[in-house]
Amino acid sequence: MTRITPEALLAELHKAADVVTRLLAKLDESSIAQPSGLPGWTRGHVLAHLAGISNAMARQLEYARRGETVELYDGGMDGRTKAIDLAAGHSLAQHTESVGAALASALAAFDALEPDDWQARIAYRDGTVFDGGLALWRELTIHASDLNLGYGPETWSRPFCEHLIDFLAARVPETSKFVLQPTGLPRLSIGNGGTSIAITGMLTDIAAWLAGREPSLGSLRATAAADGIDLPALLPWPAAQPATR
Repeated sequence: MTRITPEALLAELHKAADVVTRLLAKLDESSIAQPSGLPGWTRGHVLAHLAGISNAMARQLEYARRGETVELYDGGMDGRTKAIDLAAGHSLAQHTESVGAALASALAAFDALEPDDWQARIAYRDGTVFDGGLALWRELTIHASDLNLGYGPETWSRPFCEHLIDFLAARVPETSKFVLQPTGLPRLSIGNGGTSIAITGMLTDIAAWLAGREPSLGSLRATAAADGIDLPALLPWPAAQPATR
């Protein structure tokens, strides 16, 4: 599995932001309140979250430049949820302005990084600026698909899917090992348990399933001991906070 470099990640962040901007331009006033791909969330909720996470990550970098850290969201996860709920019902013009400004702020912060800056510490996952860039890449790419505007997981790139699979290996139950067999690509294994389950299908479908999204190409098949089985249950998404939660 190829490891992405900071230079490649920066290019991917710009691509992902461009996708969000293009999709935002497809919306009209009435479509903001329509359901997204996330249960209980409208497209307005997704847009509010995209603005929120982009601003939050820009702030992580701002503090990192000073050798300091700050929590990802004001008020923690409760503050995040309240901010999304408050902004979800905004008008198209308000969403366009807030998402555009937040994306510009985040991209400017990453564009300004020097080579050594990528390893500066941030509070997010008790990680580095590079980890924050990977997180923003995930957020922009996955939530662009959640807008239900014809840009589903089938559009995710191979580097993104491979990164996502690596990141979401934490969702494999302790007793299991998943032997992933993406069509036309080398197999890979995630998890260290004693029960092997083979998951075959298109790479984008495997990544979407691990991310809790609907595999858009319908290609997945699970087998254990050569018998077909249901796709296995997954552990929760890795927590954004490293502390005792």
